[in-house]
This record gives sequence, structure tokens and C-alpha cells, in this order.
Amino acid sequence: MSSIIVVGAQWGDEGKGRIIDALAKKADAVVRFQGGSNAGHTVVVNGEKFVFHLIPSGALRRGKKCIIGNGVVVDPRELLSEIESLNLRGIRVDSLYLSSNAHVIMPYHQKIEEIEEEQRGKNRIGTTRKGVGPAYVDKAARRGIRAVDLLDKEILNSKLRMSLQFWKNSFELGFSVEDILEEYLEYGRRLGKFIVDTSLIIHELVKEDRTILFEGAQGSLLDVDHGTYPFVTSSNATAGGACT
Repeated sequence: MSSIIVVGAQWGDEGKGRIIDALAKKADAVVRFQGGSNAGHTVVVNGEKFVFHLIPSGALRRGKKCIIGNGVVVDPRELLSEIESLNLRGIRVDSLYLSSNAHVIMPYHQKIEEIEEEQRGKNRIGTTRKGVGPAYVDKAARRGIRAVDLLDKEILNSKLRMSLQFWKNSFELGFSVEDILEEYLEYGRRLGKFIVDTSLIIHELVKEDRTILFEGAQGSLLDVDHGTYPFVTSSNATAGGACT
């Protein structure tokens, strides 16, 4: 068994997608371990261009397990759009697994990131305004909404009220629980077959002496702890991030 971690040595855009696609040929599973849809990997196969934001690049290799790990923050709208786009191009994602512990980007996270970026003025970070940062803030503050919560109306309602009320104390957001609840329960219904405890899958792969390829997003100099702070992303983009 071998575990291979591919990360960028700079600020992203180093060509990781091409390397990952080549290494995926011999891997049994490809795992995204951090970041969100603020990153993109481009792969060209037989002259056809594919851009991945959440789904691991290994999706182009038939029979590979593609795992979105617990360290990723997931916008369900973007994930469903990506799945549909691949399906329309004849690529099935039947071996896609989404960690039940992965945190969910909510629509107000994106609004918050837009407001914060504007408030910084000339000191703007240059975020993608995808809501990644505020989603990680909710995760660290232990009020975040996880993928598994999309499967339970009572739990989602409770957590949504807690998170939204906290942010409303600081921002004019224009959202209500009622605006969001049913929409995200529907996302849960559509994504339910993919939501599992991915740690069990990874442990089983290790036990079976399989090869696991960990796909990093962004680059080491964007790591929240080791990068060019404050001009960094909100997750651990170095190899250490794969170990969590």
C-alpha cells in the first residue's frame, strides 16, 4: 500500500491536475482533503477539457473510488451541478463518496464573504467569494452544518437557526431559516446516496493494502498556518492537511 499526497509548492495553479490524473491511473482511490469550490483542477483527456472544483479528478478513471473528505467545505449546489455536468458528458460518478462530516457552505456564507471583502477596502484578501472562509469559521466555532445534517429536518432546522442567528448579529443578510430549510433538505435528498462515513472506506483501503492518492487544492503558500498570512485560504493546504 502507498499513500501519495499531491500539493502545490506555491500559491496554486502549479499544474496539479495533470499530475493527479497521471497518478490516478495506478491508484485505487482519489481523495480531496481540504478546501472547497474556491479551487479548480483542469484535466484534458483526448482533447476534451474537464474542470473539477469539488469532485476528485480521479472521476475520469473508471473504477476509482472518489472521496470528498471531512476537511472539505461543500456547496451542495455546486456539487450537484458538477455531477450533472459529468453525467451529461457520459461520465458516471457511482463511486463518489461524500464525507458525512464535511461541512456545508450555506448561501449566507457567500454573502458574508462578499461584505467582509468589501469592508477591507484596499486590504482585500482576494477571496473567490464562494463562502469558504465563513463556512470554516462556523466549523471552528462548532456551530457548522455538516453533510449528514442535510438528511434530518429537525437537526438541520436547529443548526440553521443557531448559525444564521449568530451571523445576523453582525450582518444584514436578508435570509431566513424558512428561505433555506426546504431547499437544503432537497439537496440532502439528492446527495443522500453519496453521504457516508468516508473514514471507514479509507481505513478499509489501508487495511487491504490499496493505493490512495490525496488531491490537494490551492498551494502550500496559501496554507492558513504556513502560508503568506493573511493572504491565504482558510484550510491547511500542505501535506499535513491530508493527515486529518
